[in-house]
Amino acid sequence: MQGKTPNLAVFPGMFDPVTHGHLDIIRRAAKLWKKLIVGVGDNPLKEEVFTQEERKEMLITHTKDLANVCVETYSGLTIEFARSVGAQVMVRGIRDNVDLHAELEIATTNLIVGGIETAFLMTSGQHVLTSSTLIKQIVEIGQYNTEPLAKLVPLDVAKRLEDRLRPRA
Repeated sequence: MQGKTPNLAVFPGMFDPVTHGHLDIIRRAAKLWKKLIVGVGDNPLKEEVFTQEERKEMLITHTKDLANVCVETYSGLTIEFARSVGAQVMVRGIRDNVDLHAELEIATTNLIVGGIETAFLMTSGQHVLTSSTLIKQIVEIGQYNTEPLAKLVPLDVAKRLEDRLRPRA
């Protein structure tokens, strides 16, 4: 393991798809740390809509104006990724008490096992109920116009979701 780099944080997630809520946390975290690495992970227990590389590309597109943010893919345990890049802290977004309960368990384990602190950022009010899973269900099952979905995800992401998930007539 490399030594910890001062003022380096990792914001890990699946980002399948990236939402305005994710981007809000990234922008706010970028103001708090000198360098923020957005880690695009995989989860063998979840079926992904977009590949890791596609998710990375979407994140790069929407964070390119943030000079201190870079986006990397990883596999395996998130704590191992954070340690491998020398992060001092892992950033996690919290939407509600359900998120907090689950994240506290993970944060405590990461501190004990990996020596990595976790910083929780509360999701901004307009994004508090945004869920990648719910967004995918709306696209897959529902009838909607792409533009309203752009209130939850960037417009280009909404269009990509529609292309990937919407059944063709």
